[in-house]
Amino acid sequence: METQPEAVDAIQPSLKIGSYLPISFSLMVIGWGGLAYLIFFTLPTLSMRWLFYFLAVLAFTGTALPIIAFLHLRFPAKKPVAVSSIVRQALWVGTYFPTLAWLQIARVLTVGLAVFIAMCFFVIEVALTLRERSLWTAPRRESE
Repeated sequence: METQPEAVDAIQPSLKIGSYLPISFSLMVIGWGGLAYLIFFTLPTLSMRWLFYFLAVLAFTGTALPIIAFLHLRFPAKKPVAVSSIVRQALWVGTYFPTLAWLQIARVLTVGLAVFIAMCFFVIEVALTLRERSLWTAPRRESE
């Protein structure tokens, strides 16, 4: 008899944090390095403000990517997680914090609004995950 953790490992052999590290490191270097350059060496014009948001999305997405991959590896589901789901969840994090920065620059950010936006992102992600799970089919084994 197989135990449940071995069955999950047999289903999910491709999820490794090391496979996400090169793209994550690239996003972090471009994002955080660009933000440091932008903050210390440029004037806050309109084009630099939009570049700030773009670089912040890259920085936070790159930072969140290995963390989210680790969480999926540490707490595996019965059905394997697609790579697109992990990247999408990292993009949610990468979009959330620049959105908060944008609202703070306009002086309209409150704790309630930040929680509301986080809950909206969470509800959208749950809906997308439920849709993916409903479309999932078990892989066929070659021995059958």
